[in-house]
Amino acid sequence: MNILYTAEALSTGKGRDGHVTTPDGILDLDVVPPKELGGSGAGANPEQLFAAGYAACFHSAIHAVARSKKITVENSTVGGRVNLGSNGEGGFQLAVELEVVLPELPADLAQELVDAAHQVCPYSNATRGNIEVTVRVSDD
Repeated sequence: MNILYTAEALSTGKGRDGHVTTPDGILDLDVVPPKELGGSGAGANPEQLFAAGYAACFHSAIHAVARSKKITVENSTVGGRVNLGSNGEGGFQLAVELEVVLPELPADLAQELVDAAHQVCPYSNATRGNIEVTVRVSDD
């Protein structure tokens, strides 16, 4: 792999009940289990961070694919949802849902861009074959 960029983060405390920082200070926040997992919910959690990262990365991939095809994309959004569940073997697993809105494009063109973005997005490539990822084009 030809490395183009490296991100670093440090977790301190007790992981899901701790603190995360990046060397540049851009991220500096408490990580707290959600109420659904017995925590206070008074901070971010790893699944929220993953959902935000995947949504932003996938959104960028859509724009990159659109530029390569000379298609203008405006007013687009990508919503990310990360589900955490039991794997039935004493461990946990993730599933991801991405909802893409490309309001100014015909449905078939929007789907074509989303399908292409799913092939180039680094998050999609990292998760492919490892966790269930559902990508849906929506009007809303």
